[in-house]
Amino acid sequence: MTLKSMKPLTRAPLLHVSVQESLRAYIDDNGLAPGTLLPAEGELATQLGVSRNSLREGIKALESLGVLETRRGVGIFVKAFSFEPLLDNLAYGLGGALRQIEEVLEIRRTLEVGLIGKTIDVIGEEDIAELRATVNRMRAHAERGETFAEDDQLFHRLLFRCQDNETLVRLIDVFWLAFYKASDFVNLENADPMATWRDHAAIVDAIEAKDLEEARRRLDRHYEGIARVIANNKTSSNVGGTHEKTV
Repeated sequence: MTLKSMKPLTRAPLLHVSVQESLRAYIDDNGLAPGTLLPAEGELATQLGVSRNSLREGIKALESLGVLETRRGVGIFVKAFSFEPLLDNLAYGLGGALRQIEEVLEIRRTLEVGLIGKTIDVIGEEDIAELRATVNRMRAHAERGETFAEDDQLFHRLLFRCQDNETLVRLIDVFWLAFYKASDFVNLENADPMATWRDHAAIVDAIEAKDLEEARRRLDRHYEGIARVIANNKTSSNVGGTHEKTV
């Protein structure tokens, strides 16, 4: 396979940015798949007409974005797409800003309430059984006063897995994890884990009954409860904490 070469760069104040753009274009123009080994560092620098230092700056930036991966002693590889860089930056950017945490919650709420109808149309007995088993574990944890964040995350994944849309499931996962990580900066204590379990159980009941309006109402009610916890934090000085998070 003959690869297209990269054009030498014109000097610019932010040369490493131009390096990033050229490397991205090189990957796209040649249709390089994840796992593809790029030319050696020296060859890349020569093709671009830049120093190795400028090239390395651009490569490091693309590594932080999840585009490239450097394996010591082996070379530079195209990396498979991942939401992880977005997740890390989103969670860090949210910090303790309750207003931004509210906004992420609203995106999750709108996404899930808006798309639950397709789940009701296509979900099968196996997925419903998994949802029910997950909810049962939530109840057992709640009754023992234990956390169940992992089951909560799984629950929201399972709600939409049947739609066979991997990007959707990943996106829902990103918003769930970003909200959860951002919760480290503020105390989003779940004062009533049994109520949280009941919310999830009611959502499964509505889905199993193919009752779209009830499913939407129950999902909306679930998110309304989380929104109230955030609102209460606006008048509280509580920060941090190791309580069960309302997610």
